Amino acid sequence: MDQQHDHQWLHDHGIPHDHGEGHTHGDGAYHGHTHSPEHIKRVSNRLARAIGHLESVKKMVEEGRDCSEVLIQLAAVRSAINNTGKVILKDHMDHCIVDAVEHHDHKAIEELNKAIEQFIK
Repeated sequence: MDQQHDHQWLHDHGIPHDHGEGHTHGDGAYHGHTHSPEHIKRVSNRLARAIGHLESVKKMVEEGRDCSEVLIQLAAVRSAINNTGKVILKDHMDHCIVDAVEHHDHKAIEELNKAIEQFIK
């Protein structure tokens, strides 16, 4: 696979990656944000914990644990996922949207609005 194809694959699968100094997508939209390795590690660790917790909830269900206990644990998983989303959103606002505004990238702002709508449903 060539570098451009690899890069698109990362986008298509929602995999965090560094964009370097910025680039333009095929639709002409500027996309210049980067994510620090620390941010990526923080988000990845949060997701790994949420996944582990969800696996534990699945096991609780398979073991026939009390529904109330399962619901409480599911609430904890949902909270972990929502908090991860908040970390991602804050970083996106602090870096990506600031960069988009500087480059007059209105599409990035529209995409953020759509993403927020989906996130808060």
